[in-house]
Amino acid sequence: MKKLSLILLGLLLIPTLFLTSCDKGDDAAVNTTPAFTLMKDYMLANNLDINKIMTSADNVSFVQGAPAEADLPAFLAKYYIVDIRSAADFTAKHISGAKNVAFANILAEGPLAGAKPILMVCYTGQTACYGTALLRMYGYKNTQALKWGMSGWNSTTAGAWNGKIGAEEAKGHAKWSYEAAPANLVFTNPVISTLSTDGATILKNRVEAVVAEGFKTVTGTDVLNNPTNYFVHNYFSAVDYAAFGHIKDAYRINPLLLADNSYLNLDPNPATKIVNYCYTGQTSAIVTACLRVMGYNAYSMSFGMNGIYNTNTAWTANRWGVAPNVPKELPFATN
Repeated sequence: MKKLSLILLGLLLIPTLFLTSCDKGDDAAVNTTPAFTLMKDYMLANNLDINKIMTSADNVSFVQGAPAEADLPAFLAKYYIVDIRSAADFTAKHISGAKNVAFANILAEGPLAGAKPILMVCYTGQTACYGTALLRMYGYKNTQALKWGMSGWNSTTAGAWNGKIGAEEAKGHAKWSYEAAPANLVFTNPVISTLSTDGATILKNRVEAVVAEGFKTVTGTDVLNNPTNYFVHNYFSAVDYAAFGHIKDAYRINPLLLADNSYLNLDPNPATKIVNYCYTGQTSAIVTACLRVMGYNAYSMSFGMNGIYNTNTAWTANRWGVAPNVPKELPFATN
């Protein structure tokens, strides 16, 4: 009887041992690659590094200037125009053929555009550039933003830019410096929380989350007066960093890429506010969108250099109010 009991016990243990063995095998097969790495690998394999968001693999820039009046018909025929300004401002004046869309709904416009490239339109070009980066990362690589926004279309809609020029806060400010850039630090990857193990899905979900958050900006006034509250990142060339001057102790990480790991010079701590600034706020909007998708707590400094030191003598381009960076006086829709 005792022998029979031992045999029965052995038979009961066999399935348990088998299942335990299978469990160990399954655990060993679980993908332990961090979500950020999976997304990074996918982005690199699909020409979605930051420089490819700025200029696509098809050599399409992230911005498109307003056309000359003679070229307007061809311009309007080419683009699927998405205007993300308020409904009231859109109703008052808008580009012929444009569609008014809330920023939160921009991703749904991709399939509706068909074969046409999307042209994003806002007040100053900054929010449109942010949206352009997100649409490009979502798969619509030929999306562009109207440079300078509606401010560049006609002088009657230029108030958004005109109203931000003239304070000249950086001129003579104690926190404005011409010193060399501090040495860049090296950090670890951001951490992305997700159950997905597919790089494409992780990227898609991250883009959707960033769109839902809306455009993240800070004012140049606050950054200039309180630079220690931020990880300040200047996106100038080395020559312009010295010639223009810069916010004191601003880091300069350019190029800023996944491919060469230079993104690791940014602090991934969620409590650290990374503020990016450029000349107009349009390029920094692209950089900020990319970084937020990557998991950084990033912000774009509104209006860039123009907003705090428009009369800086180092300007050779991208200075608002100096030709060709002036309104084109193009017509609006008549319907």
